[in-house]
Amino acid sequence: MLRSRSLRRVAPVALLLPLLSGAPSGWAPATAEEPVAGSLQRQFAVAAERHGVPQSVLLAVSYLQSRWDAHGGAPSVTGGYGPMHLTDARTALAEAPHHADGAEDARGDEARGPRRATEAPAALPAPAALPPRLRTLERAAELSGRSAEELRTSTAANIEGGAALLAAAQREAGLPASADPADWYGAVARYSGADDTATAAAYADDVFDVIRTGESRTTDSGQRVALAADPGVAPATGQVAALGLRAPAKGPVECPPTVACEWIPAPYEEFGDGDYGNHDLADRPHSQSVDYIVVHDTEASWDTTLKLVQDPTYVSWQYSLRSSDGHIAQHLPLKDVGWHAGNWFVNAKSVGLEHEGFLTSPDSWYTEAMYRTSARLVRYLAKRYDIPLDRQHVLGHDNVPGTVTSTIKGMHTDPGPYWDWAHYFQLLGRPITPSAGPNAGVVTIRPDYAAHRPVYTGCVKAGEACAPHGSGAVRLHTAPSADAPLVKDIGLRPGGQDSTTGVNDTGARASTGQSFAVAERQGDWTAIWYLGQKAWFHNPKEEPTAVNARAAVLTPREGLASVPVYGRAYPEASAYPAGVPVQSVSPLPYRLLAGQRYVVGGRTPGEYFFAPTFDTTGHTVVRGQEEYYQIQFGHRVAFVKAADVLVSRA
Repeated sequence: MLRSRSLRRVAPVALLLPLLSGAPSGWAPATAEEPVAGSLQRQFAVAAERHGVPQSVLLAVSYLQSRWDAHGGAPSVTGGYGPMHLTDARTALAEAPHHADGAEDARGDEARGPRRATEAPAALPAPAALPPRLRTLERAAELSGRSAEELRTSTAANIEGGAALLAAAQREAGLPASADPADWYGAVARYSGADDTATAAAYADDVFDVIRTGESRTTDSGQRVALAADPGVAPATGQVAALGLRAPAKGPVECPPTVACEWIPAPYEEFGDGDYGNHDLADRPHSQSVDYIVVHDTEASWDTTLKLVQDPTYVSWQYSLRSSDGHIAQHLPLKDVGWHAGNWFVNAKSVGLEHEGFLTSPDSWYTEAMYRTSARLVRYLAKRYDIPLDRQHVLGHDNVPGTVTSTIKGMHTDPGPYWDWAHYFQLLGRPITPSAGPNAGVVTIRPDYAAHRPVYTGCVKAGEACAPHGSGAVRLHTAPSADAPLVKDIGLRPGGQDSTTGVNDTGARASTGQSFAVAERQGDWTAIWYLGQKAWFHNPKEEPTAVNARAAVLTPREGLASVPVYGRAYPEASAYPAGVPVQSVSPLPYRLLAGQRYVVGGRTPGEYFFAPTFDTTGHTVVRGQEEYYQIQFGHRVAFVKAADVLVSRA
C-alpha cells in the first residue's frame, strides 16, 4: 500500500490480519452424504432447490464472491470461506501469521522528514466486536443445520449455507421464495454485508450483471461451472430501500457512477515546529499531470485502514477498497498529493489505491467484487487523466523505483506476486494478448495465473516455503536453466549476492503485463534485458509464460558505453528559482549498457513539486529543459535522460 509495508506493523490491531497460509487439512470438494454425482455445478443445483433460491441467483452471488473457487478451504482477506465466502473472521484471525517488513518513507522527498508508521499493540477482538459482515458463517450454521467446520471445509455445505442466508434474507423482507431471479434483488443486496444502501445496491447490480451476461470457467478444483445468460432479467431494484441501511457519507467524491463510494477525508493539519500531515494540497492536473495509478494492498483490515488514513500524523492515499463487497472510500481530492508510494516524483503525479489485503498470505484471497470495483475506478481515472492502461502507468507499489541508491532496499513490495494482474487487466478491458509474431523483439510477461506456481519463501518464516498458489510473476536466471542462479540486483544487495525466492525479494522477478526487450532465445527459454544484464525465464511453447509484443525500445546513443539510470525525473540545477533548494539528480547504482534495449513507457519533462510547509504560499512546480524516458528496467520502472538514448521500434 501507500505504507503497505508499514501497515504490516499495525495489522495485529486489525479485525483481520494476514490469514491462514495453508488450507485446512480436512478440506474436500464433497462429503460422504453429498451426491456421488456431486460436481460443483450439481451442488449449486441441490442447494438452490433445497432452500428455494433460483440457481442463477445462487451461482451469480458465488461468482461475485469467489468466481466459484474454494481456495483449498483457506479464508479470504476478510475471513470468508468457500465459494459463498461465508465469513468467520474470528477463526481466521486466531491462526493468522503477522508480517512486518520494509522501512520506506512514504512521502519520498528529502525536503521533509521521513513519514513512517509506528508500532501498534496487538489485540484479538472478541467475536461480538466483529461486525455482522465478518461473521456470516455462524448465522449460516444456524439456518442450514450444518456445523461451522462443515461450512468451512466442504463446498456442498458452504454452498448450502449461502443459499440458506439468501433464503432467510428473502423471508425477512416479507417476500416469497419466488422462482423469478428479478424478485431477489433485496436479498442479494443484504447478502453483501454492506451497511450502506449504495454499496449494497452496487453489489446487487454486479450480481445481476453476471446473471444477464452469464459466466463459465474452470475452478481452482478443476471443475467446470457455467451460468447461462439471462439478458432479459429486470431486478426489483427498489427493494434495497426497505433494508434499513444507512446512507453513505456525503462529500466531494470522485468516482464512477457504477461503484459505491463515500467520503472519509484524510486530515490536513499542522502540529507545530513546521510539522504537518498527512498529505499536500495541490492543483492537479493544472499544476502537474496525473500519469500513474498505483495499486497497493493495505496489510490491515478495513477498520484499521480507515483509522490510519484519518490520523494526521500518518500518511495518505486517495482511495481505499474493501474486499468483502468492493466498497470504496475516498480520502483526498484528486487534485491533492497523497503520501503513499515512497517516491515524491511518483506521488506528485499519481493516484493511490489501497486494497484490503495481505501480500504474504497467498491464500488470503481477494473477492471478485473488489477486483471489479477497482477496475471500474481505474478505468474512470484513466479516462479522466488520459492515463494509458498498461503496466508502465498502472503500477504496483512494488514497481515504483527507489528515489536514490539509499532508498532502494526500503521500497515496499505490495501487492506482490499473488495479485492477479491478468484478470485485473481483463476487467480493465485491456486483456494481455499477443501483438507480434514469434520472432518479436519484445515480450510481455503473461503466465497462466492459476497453473503457474513458483515456490516462494518467507510468508510465515524466513526460508520456509509459502503455501502453493497461483502467481503472475516469473523468476529470472543467469542462464537458460532452472538450476542457474537467479540474477543479481546490486541495488538491493550491493555486495553482489544472488537474489532469493523470498516473497518480498523483487530482485529477479518479472510480473504479468510488464514488457521487456528480448536479448536471446534458446529452446524453452527466453532472455530479456533486465537491470543491465541478460535474464532468462522459462517460456515453453506449450505453456508460455509470456506473449510476443510490439513496443518502442531505447538504447544508449552511439559512442556511449553506458548511460545512468534514475529513480526520479528531476529538473537540472539551473531550473530551480531562488528559494527552492536544488534536488540532486542522483543516478541509481545500475547502468544501461551499449547494445542493451529497454521498453519505453513514455517521455516526461523533469519536474519537482516543492511543498515543504503547511502554508502553501511558497509551493511551486519546478520544470526544466531536461527530459526523460520512463523504461521497464527491472521489476521496477526507472528513468533515463532523453539526451542519452536513441528510441526505435523493436
